Formats: sequence, structure tokens, C-alpha cells
Amino acid sequence: MAEKWHNLNIGTALKELKSQPAGLSEAEVKKRLQENGPNELKTGKKTSPVIVFLRQFKSPLIYVLAVAALISFLVGHYTDCFVILGILILNATIGYFQETRAEKSMHALLELASPKAKVKRDNDLVIKPARELVPGDIIHLEAGDKIPADARLIEAVKLKVNESTLTGESMPAEKNVLEIAGDAAVADRNNMAFMGTAVTNGRAVALVVKTGMATEIGKIASGLQEVKPEATPLQKNVSQISRYLIFIFLGATALLLIAGLLKGMARMDIFLVTIAAAVAAIPEGLPAVLTVVLSIGMRTMARRNAIVRKLLAVETLGSATVICSDKTGTLTLNQMTVRRIFDGNSFIQVTGEGYEPKGEFLKDNHSLNVQEMEQTALILRIGTLCNDARLTTDKGKSGVLGDPTEGALVVAAGKADIVKEEIEKAHPRIDEIPFESENRYMVTLHTDDGKSVAYIKGSVEKIMNFSRYRLENGRKVPLQAADFHKIITAANDMAGEALRVIALAYTELPAETEKINDKILQSDWVFTGLAGMEDPPREEAKNAVKKCKQAGIKVVMITGDNKVTAESIARQLELPSGRSVTGNELEKMSDEELNGEIENISVFARIEPLHKLRIVNAYKSRGHVVAMTGDGVNDAPALRAADIGVAMGITGTDVAKEAGDMVLADDNFASVVSAVDEGRAIFNRLRNVLFYMLSTNIGELMVLTLSVLIMGRSPLVAVQILWVNLATDTAGDIPLGFEPKVGDELKKPPRRPGSGLIYPGLLIRILVIAILIGTGSFLIFHWAEPRMSLEAAETMTFCALNTFVWMIAFSARSDEHPVFRIGIFKNKILVFSIGTVALLQLALVYVPFLQVAFHTAPIGLRDWGIILSAGLILFVLEETRKYFFPRLFSWGKE
Repeated sequence: MAEKWHNLNIGTALKELKSQPAGLSEAEVKKRLQENGPNELKTGKKTSPVIVFLRQFKSPLIYVLAVAALISFLVGHYTDCFVILGILILNATIGYFQETRAEKSMHALLELASPKAKVKRDNDLVIKPARELVPGDIIHLEAGDKIPADARLIEAVKLKVNESTLTGESMPAEKNVLEIAGDAAVADRNNMAFMGTAVTNGRAVALVVKTGMATEIGKIASGLQEVKPEATPLQKNVSQISRYLIFIFLGATALLLIAGLLKGMARMDIFLVTIAAAVAAIPEGLPAVLTVVLSIGMRTMARRNAIVRKLLAVETLGSATVICSDKTGTLTLNQMTVRRIFDGNSFIQVTGEGYEPKGEFLKDNHSLNVQEMEQTALILRIGTLCNDARLTTDKGKSGVLGDPTEGALVVAAGKADIVKEEIEKAHPRIDEIPFESENRYMVTLHTDDGKSVAYIKGSVEKIMNFSRYRLENGRKVPLQAADFHKIITAANDMAGEALRVIALAYTELPAETEKINDKILQSDWVFTGLAGMEDPPREEAKNAVKKCKQAGIKVVMITGDNKVTAESIARQLELPSGRSVTGNELEKMSDEELNGEIENISVFARIEPLHKLRIVNAYKSRGHVVAMTGDGVNDAPALRAADIGVAMGITGTDVAKEAGDMVLADDNFASVVSAVDEGRAIFNRLRNVLFYMLSTNIGELMVLTLSVLIMGRSPLVAVQILWVNLATDTAGDIPLGFEPKVGDELKKPPRRPGSGLIYPGLLIRILVIAILIGTGSFLIFHWAEPRMSLEAAETMTFCALNTFVWMIAFSARSDEHPVFRIGIFKNKILVFSIGTVALLQLALVYVPFLQVAFHTAPIGLRDWGIILSAGLILFVLEETRKYFFPRLFSWGKE
């Protein structure tokens, strides 16, 4: 098979790969997929489960615990040794499942965001996962697409490709279909498109020649070593917290060691208790637990159509103060439907819904036969030929492959029995000027009964600027000022009804014309008509805007539509009051002027993609945390500059998706608000887990320190301390990650960006609860020690400490809302987990062989009454505080 595909002409390349313009059959694709493998770059060698398990022991704290087990074995404390080892294995198992579950969750998210490709199969253009491409496939490319495989170009219309990932050249490469002789460098192969590069302009049809690791970028990837991903800022922050805590806890355990020696405790007892206390007090599992909480939250977001690509976005979402949203498809349905046609003199109503090509054309409520109306038929024909969209049918449901606005024009023509495929055969396209957002028009060149005709569609302002004539009774007549005023008034009337207005025109050219360029815009264009289409606001978007107001988040609309249409939609959505600014007005503003005015603007109309970057920077200059939506190639700078870049999953280009921190699977504004809601809930869960772990760990350390300092003996043996830390604590921290939302997340102001996981109020709450746990457990030990055997007193203290931890697990679900208000059984996982560990605690106390292992003795009902009463007192104190002083510990929270 050929290697130098750039040397071959199109026919030879197709023959070499046994392909054809109609594409491969599904049977042939299946065969080639087995031969070549999936079209994907191989990642680094997957870590084996054994290594993942052993990696859980890689911690200085675990080393200390292992040394304690070894010393216990050497001095003959075999039971302690085996229990410590058992708990070590349990801890490693928990960590193993946490890590593998997080990896599976991230893999699932990546699958949801996997790239797609438009490919010809059995002469049908379909969308398939890029990994299913094979050599010989025919793919279609357009501006914004990421090229899914190495391919030889068959057709190229004004095609430019950003190849910086391969060549380092920042300027896009212009492409063509001509064969190239010799050993051309990758950068000089202008008839090739390479995997991983991105189309910045034009469109193309290409023949896939290499897939997967055989591609140029695959060759580069094969030479790279696996790079360990860098920790996210949140993970770094947690690691920093852990390091500070280690020093604090080690200092406290040193004090415990000194106190034990001064009180005359046995050296082995001091050593075991000190080592166990140090390990128990340090939250060594905190980073792993928080990663699991993030993973759970990210999967929840994915179920709500928000695919978070970067963990940082989860942390930032709760701080968003401004959401800059596109209108079309995000705030609206993106199912454009032509409602009115203006032929220069009168309006025609069009009935029908969505993309189903069924409906009527009405004038004064009377049905019309469009085939008998030459100018109306011409308007529909221009809208269909100057158009890249196509109607599709899937399981009996009509849809559009391509731009929704173009799709609406094709659907409207279909209602008049003008079928796109048929008129394209009768009037084939010869050349074109593709639509670009900066130009706001599209031009195509066609043959028409031996003549050459150019059709144009675009914004009313642009087309009217080009037009010199109009049609009257089928004749071309000069366009007068009165005509111009009438057309603009008609366009404004439709725009005032929230219709998107497209103008259409044509010009006749010399028969020999085969190419068009920008000079054609100086031709004598004949204005033909206007098409007004409706893209109604989403009902869920209206509710989402209301939620944003409650949450203190400003919603700003940014659209390429005209000012009148944008303001109409803004009124329907009840966006915050403020003035509207057009792209032209924005151009005239300096950055300083924009920064000063930005707070008073709620709608940006006729905005070009590169304007978005200025808007983002203006809001950020005012201290806002900005979420920006986008779908185009030119939106990438704004998406990167925004604190949260939100790319569209359906209409978004691959370039936009890569630039974004989050991808919306349904392109729905309500999903942005849902993500903010979930982001705030996730951050609250992280704080709840942190509060639970630190308050219980410090409480454990405090009861040990008080007992040794005051009574000269430990209230717990080493294995009991380890059980509290590695079993009881774990029963609460992971389930707290599943805590349902309280429901008021969007009723509070955005979190201040500088407000981290730990804030002053939370630190005070942790210390208060830790003191209550430590003091309560110590008082029970102090009461029990002279009244019963030491083993029974230790058992009573052991059970009391566990009871306090169980109670705090329920109180940790919210720092402001009483547990009975949010529903004590709402977090079923927590209820089941605490219930299970409580049953295990009873087994430790009453099952003989476990009594031996954990140095416990049976205790009576009176003793349990004291224990449960103490636990309930702590629970009631905290819950009562929430009823009467819910914001007592909220200092610095937001």
C-alpha cells in the first residue's frame, strides 16, 4: 500500500485503498476495523490492579503503622500485630476501590466527550465516533472540526487548517487537492489533512489513509513516555492542609509521649498508643476521599448533561457571579422554523413545527400554491441552494444535519415540495464563498439553463448593502429609497416578534464563470425577499434565569442576532434590566469605557466571536468570576480566558470543546445553571467531609491526651484507636460524598473566590466539636475506671467515642440546616453505613474471639444508657444550635 499519499492523484489514491466517493459499506468497515484496529492513540500502559493495590501502602504514615505491627510481633503481642495488619489491608482495599472507581468515572466522562466524525457510508453521510474510522473512509470536514485521521483531500473549498500541533507554525495552512511530487515535508503536504489538527476555515471532503498510531501524530505519540498528570489546585490545597495537620498532630503526640513517661506508663504501652494515636489523628485518607467526592459529583453533573473536563471547574463553579450565554440553542431551542416570508411587498405566513417538512403557506388566512408564485418559489430555492444543511430521518423523526438556521430554510422549501437533492442536481454548485461569522453572508455559484447564477443569503444589513435591484412581477427593477425603507421596516417588524431574519438575493453572471471571489460582492445583486424564523426561548431556560437571580448570578446574553431580536428574547426570558450594546458600539468603546459600562449591560447583539474576549476581560476587571458559553473556533480565546469555559456538546466545534472546562451534552442554558447548582453542592460536600474527618480525628487525640495527662493511663488500646480511625471514620466520610443537595444552594450568594475549603468559622466549629468529643469521652472513662475493670472502662470509652463519631456523621451533613429538616433518612447510604458499623461495634464487644482481638469486655444496659445519652446530648446541642443560630460558624464561609 502506498505511503506517500501526497504524491498520488485522487483517482489513484481511491483505487489504492479500494474506495469510492460514495464511501465504504458497513461490512467492509467492520472487516477493516478488525485489520487496523480502532482509530485512537494508544495511551500509556495501564497500571495493573496489583500495582494499584500495593500503591496504597506508599505513605510514611502506613510505614509507621507497619513498624508498630512488627514491634508488636517481636514483643509477643501477636493479636495486636495481626489486627493492625488486617486494618492495614482493609485501608488499602478501601483506597484501591476509591482509586479505581475514580478512574472508571473519569473514563466514562471521556467516553461521553469522545470526538465524532462525519463520514460517508453506503453513500449516506452519517455521524460516527472517530475511533470507528478506517483507511478508505470518506469524511466531510468544515470549520471548527478536529481532523479525526490522516487523509488525502478529495475536495477543498477555501480550506485552511491549523497544523501547529504537528509543524509548530501558528498560521493556518492553505489546502488544495493537487498532487505533490517528491519527499515533501509534513508542513508542505498541502493536499493532506492530519489527525489532531483543526479546520479553521472552509470545508472539505477527504479520503482517510492512516488511522490510530499509524498517523503522523501517532508516530509522535509512540515516542513519548507516559507523563504523570499534575495534581489539580484543589488536590494541592488538600495536600498542603494535610502537611500542616501532620506537624500539628505529631506535636500533640509528642506531648502525649512525654506525658506518658512522666506518669510512669509502661514503655511498650506508651509506644503503641502514641504510634496509633498519631496515625489515627492524621487524616491520611483525606486527598483520596476528596477525589472520590469530586468524582461522584462529576458523574452527577454528567447525568445532568454537564460534562466537566477539568476538576478545577468543579471548584470554580460555586464562585460564578456572571454567566455570559449564547442565545441560539442555549437560551432557545435551536429548532429554527420559518414563520414569515416577505417578498418585497407583502408577508406570507408559514405553518408547521420543527424540522418536519409539513405545513402551509398562508396569505390573509388563505392557503397558497407556492409553485404558482414565482418570486416566493425563488426565495425558497435560493435558501435551499445557498445552503449546506440537509434533512435527515432517524426512526421516523425528521432532523437536520448542519446549521439549524439553514435547516429551517430547507424545511420551508420542503413544505412547498422543493426537494434539496432534486434541485441540486438541476442546478449543481460550481463554487462558493462559505459563511463566516465575521462576514455574515454565504455565496454559491450555480448553473441555471446554461447560465451562471450566484445566490447569496445573510444578514439584512449585508445583503441590502450589496443589492441594487428588486423583483416586481418577475422583472428586475432598480431598488429605490422607498423600497429600501419598506424592506428594513419589514425586517424590523419580524425582528420585533423575536424572528431571526435572513435576506436573500441573486445575480446573473457570464455563462463561462467558474470561480467566484470577493469581487462578486460588487455585482448587481437583485434583492429577492426576507425569511423570518423563530427560535423560541426554552421554558427551562426561563426557570434557570430566575434561579440565577436568586443565586446572585447575573445572566448576560451574547448573540450574533440583531439588537431588536435579542431584546425581544431578553424580555421573554426576564433577563436582568440593563441596556443593549451592539458589536459596532462595542468596537467604538475603549477598554476603560467598557469596564465602566459593563455592569449596566445585559444584552450584547451583533457580536462577533472575538468580541467575547473583551467582554470576559471587562467582567473580570470588575472582580467577577465569569462563565462563558461558546461553540465556534473563534470562541476558543474567550472560553480559555473565562474562569469557566462552557462549550456546546451538540453544535460546538472540537476546538471549542477542547478549550472549555465543561461541555454541555444538550446545549441547554438550564444545564449551565444545574452545573453551578451541583458545583456549589459538591463544594459543600467537600467541606462537610473535611469537618467530619478533622473534628473526629482531633477529638480522638484529645481524649487520649486528657486521659494520659490527668489519669496517667490510656483510655483505649492501639487496635481500638485504629478501628475508630480506619473503620468508623470511613463509614461516614465516603457516604457524606453522596449527600443529596439541601435545595438552597442557588438561594445564596456566590462563594468568594479566595474562600477555600477551610474558613475561620469552620475551623472554630471543628475545634468546638472536637473538644466536646474529647471531653465527653474522657469524662466517661474517668467515671468508669474506678467503678469497673480497666478492660470494661476502656470498652465503655471505646463505644462512647464511636457513638460520638456516628452522631457527628449525621450532624456533618449540613452546617446550617438541622438534620430533621433535611431528612434524617434522606442519605440512605450514610444510614446503612453507620448502621453496619454499629452492628460490627456490638460484635467487637460481645463476640468472644473479637473480644480477645480488640481487648474488649461485655458492658451492661446501664453503661449503654450512659453512652447513648452522652452521644445524644452532643447531637442535640449541635442540632439545637442550627435551629437558633444557623450562621454561628459561617464567618468567612462565602
